[in-house]
Amino acid sequence: MTENKQEQEQEQVSPNDMKQMRRRRCLMLLGAPLLLLMLLFIIVLILALTVFKPKPPRTQLLSANVEGVAPRLSLPAIQIEFNISLDLELLVDNRNHASFKHGQGKSFLLYQGSSVGEAEIDPGLIPAMGKVTVPCRLTIQVDRLASNFTSLINDVLGGELVVETHTSIPGKINYFGIFRKHVVAVSECQLTMNVLNMSITKQTCKDKTKL
Repeated sequence: MTENKQEQEQEQVSPNDMKQMRRRRCLMLLGAPLLLLMLLFIIVLILALTVFKPKPPRTQLLSANVEGVAPRLSLPAIQIEFNISLDLELLVDNRNHASFKHGQGKSFLLYQGSSVGEAEIDPGLIPAMGKVTVPCRLTIQVDRLASNFTSLINDVLGGELVVETHTSIPGKINYFGIFRKHVVAVSECQLTMNVLNMSITKQTCKDKTKL
């Protein structure tokens, strides 16, 4: 009886119904992977906008020390002797969940807008969410001070010398070795130097990043 019933039910299913059933099965088979792909896309998009969104590395001047001999004026011919170097320690903070590989950086020492010294910063790698201290030594080059000689004499006689430093560190934020974002970490500082006891009395810094 049961077998006869099943045969009767199968005979009652029309060809159109069979086609519709097949279409539904095909749609289900195709829809499941598409739904999975959509879910993965949404998850990747959320991660890209939150966890893996590129964040600019931060630079911070940890310390600035003066080394050398205090400037001296010699007479009767007015000459000024310089032997001063600035030792800077910069902290580069990588706030990304990906490594930051930076190339060769450059640091400039400025006096009244003119470059009076420069130094190179070695390339390196900062791990994800890591911090690295970068040393930099800048020496004042006397021959570059000729254009501001009068102002320099006034500053030395006044006991204070104001200089600026401009440091840029270019690099790439690397996600999984596939996605890369170019950034340049920049630090600009104004340092007030006491020329009598060779010390930094004031420092003001501004950090920014170019994406």
